[in-house]
Amino acid sequence: GGQAVSAMARTAFSMPGPRVKAGTSPEPAGGYHPVMRKTTAQQKAEAELTEFGLSLPEASVGPGWATTRVLKVRSKMFFVFGDRNEQPNELTIIVKLPISAGMVQDLYFVRESKGWFKQHDWVIAHFDAEDDVLAELPTLKGWMTQSYCAMAPKKLAKLVRGDA
Repeated sequence: GGQAVSAMARTAFSMPGPRVKAGTSPEPAGGYHPVMRKTTAQQKAEAELTEFGLSLPEASVGPGWATTRVLKVRSKMFFVFGDRNEQPNELTIIVKLPISAGMVQDLYFVRESKGWFKQHDWVIAHFDAEDDVLAELPTLKGWMTQSYCAMAPKKLAKLVRGDA
């Protein structure tokens, strides 16, 4: 009996898996990888807003404080992404709106700004998993432009507004 078991064990351990042509992957089409998660709408929105922001003159991207990511013009921040404990399906944005800060407070995604943020017309927008952040992209791009113009040197702001 002992020899039969060891022969079965040897066979079980040496059996090839599914036959795979050299240079191909046994993974299904689409390349599912357990570590990669589906991109959330909030992550897509941040990517699109970042791309839009970087199209503005002399804009750059960099780390902010703690867990935030920022867009800057020269060395001045004009758009902030992120918040402490934010999940991949959430997005918090902080933006300077000197023209419309008072008008946007009733929007469902605007959080109350306090202290320094409120005094200096910085608005906080927060999107949860169930919020349609992609539908708000035109609004958020408009806000980004307003914030950029508020923080950029006058010459650059005029270029963006088209009144150079």
